[in-house]
Amino acid sequence: MRNLLITLRFNGQEYHGWQVQPNGVTVQQCVQDAVEAVTGVRSAVTGCSRTDAGVHALGQRAHFDTDSRIPPDKYAYALNTMLPRDIRVRFSRAVPCDLHARFSAVGKQYRYQIYSAPHAGALNRNTHAHVIYPLDAEKMRAELPALLGEHDFAAFAASGSVVKDTVRTITRAELLGDGPEYALFLEGTGFLYNMVRIIAGTLIGVGTGKLEPGAFSRALISKSRLDLGVTAPAHGLTLMEVFYDAGDYL
Repeated sequence: MRNLLITLRFNGQEYHGWQVQPNGVTVQQCVQDAVEAVTGVRSAVTGCSRTDAGVHALGQRAHFDTDSRIPPDKYAYALNTMLPRDIRVRFSRAVPCDLHARFSAVGKQYRYQIYSAPHAGALNRNTHAHVIYPLDAEKMRAELPALLGEHDFAAFAASGSVVKDTVRTITRAELLGDGPEYALFLEGTGFLYNMVRIIAGTLIGVGTGKLEPGAFSRALISKSRLDLGVTAPAHGLTLMEVFYDAGDYL
């Protein structure tokens, strides 16, 4: 029995997120169907992140156990013959049996894309959040240093979140682009539910002038969700990379 780690990219537009659900097609379901078609055995495929409906990925990681004799690096080719065209396996390889796609991860990188223009784009409508008002990129960039380092991000979690430990460390917070397209990159040890989308929505609020500068600093002190902006749309979000200590699993 071997532990296989796969790296996936997918367009989340047509899926109800990653995790299997009783009333909607999900990415996890499609991957498990493909693994069964290739190996003849229904295996549980565990992902590193439970992405929401509409969220995309370039570096989603998942693992599963198999006793199939297919060479580990050939699984990518085999699975891609069985997967929908908007889900692709980039890499596949055998990893130590104790490596867990979710619990072994030591960091993640996300990208949130924004398109600022009077009219929505035709080609990027499923990958960028559309903002009809001009954005002040300098004001937005001035907000980001407040996120860096270790903080209690309790205010940055979606309402109803039951996570007990809300302390996270952010190592990168950078806004690239000068319009009409922008890309927000966030990298850290982990993120709370909807945290990246709340950061993006708050940043947009500051950029359009709907929120006063200093929103992140105020929220970190108050721990109140009310000090932050709206949750930005899911389709602007992409999981870019997941990091592990145990060797190179790219």
